[in-house]
Amino acid sequence: MKKTILLVDDEAHILELLKYTMENEGFSTLQAETGEQALKLLGRERVDAVILDLMLPGIDGLEVLKNIRVTPGTKNLPVLMLTAKSEEFDRVIGLELGADDYLCKPFFVRELVARVKAVLRRAEAPGEPGAKKDNRFLKIGPIEIDEIKRTVKRRGELLELTLKEFDLLRLFAQNPGKVITRDEILTKIWGYDYTGETRTVDVHIRQLRKKIEEDDSNPQYILTVRGVGYKLREDAAG
Repeated sequence: MKKTILLVDDEAHILELLKYTMENEGFSTLQAETGEQALKLLGRERVDAVILDLMLPGIDGLEVLKNIRVTPGTKNLPVLMLTAKSEEFDRVIGLELGADDYLCKPFFVRELVARVKAVLRRAEAPGEPGAKKDNRFLKIGPIEIDEIKRTVKRRGELLELTLKEFDLLRLFAQNPGKVITRDEILTKIWGYDYTGETRTVDVHIRQLRKKIEEDDSNPQYILTVRGVGYKLREDAAG
């Protein structure tokens, strides 16, 4: 079955370009020119991913994203944001709200396709292929990661993590004590070379720390290795 991509942009020529590009890659598409239209389509149609413009008339892209993330039927839906280069602040907010990726306008269509396919691949991987039931759990202090169900609990309480946050946490849990560079994280979690766009890693790490650390301003589990990347404190893994 073809996967369906919801395209949301108020510029007709960009919407047409997105439609042509995605359908040429074998996807089905739905189009919306406003945030209101997008939310209505999400409420009644099956959608596999969303390409979402930040600046929309009426309900803007951030509000659409926020609605997606708090709605049970769409909270794990992959979302790629389109932003202008001048919208750095709003782009960071979008990542903090749970956008899986972003792309600045103007963009290259090949890069757009690569990023869409990458977020879809991550969403389609509920667990590691061939994972044994006995080895399905990873532990970080009081945090338990279920690789098959893709759930995370801290002292028995379920934590609400985005797809990327879960993948990040699992990556660190699988590599205790190992320093992982930002470029390595981008390759492993996002699925391709981001050519230096490492800011998104820092944003996602910051959000993950808020959810798993007792005090995210003084992290005890995921530590910063200045100028290089991050590592899980070696004695934190169980």
